[in-house]
Amino acid sequence: MDLFTPPTAFHFNVVFLGMVPPIPDMAFQEVSGLETELSTEPLQEGGENRFVHNLPKQVKHPNLKLKRAMTTMASGLVYWCKTTLEGGFAEPIKPRDMVVSLLNDWHLPVATWSITNAYPVKWTVGNFDAMKNELAVEMIELSYLSVERKQ
Repeated sequence: MDLFTPPTAFHFNVVFLGMVPPIPDMAFQEVSGLETELSTEPLQEGGENRFVHNLPKQVKHPNLKLKRAMTTMASGLVYWCKTTLEGGFAEPIKPRDMVVSLLNDWHLPVATWSITNAYPVKWTVGNFDAMKNELAVEMIELSYLSVERKQ
């Protein structure tokens, strides 16, 4: 792969930082929500009716969505989701920083996104269908503070 060959979207990895013990089960089928949007607020200038100024307001991010084959309760990620979402706030929410990397043919990062203060806000199990021969899938949705492309 040279500098001008576009990367493929199917070769990526996800790493949660600061997890003790580290989470080794980070094989995801899909990652979505790496998005940053600048909100604007319209401002009409008095006496000028031809246009409206759009002033920058705030940066916002959608939730980050991770999709993978369902795993057992031994999964560190499942444990984190369970304690956060099903714990009834008995323990404080523990946000985690994470890194999502798009990899090349040699498993080296082509692009890397650093995500800060992520925590689970939704945990969904996909549909069960006796007429289909598919893996059982779980989707984890994370709220986060910021995303920054590092590479």
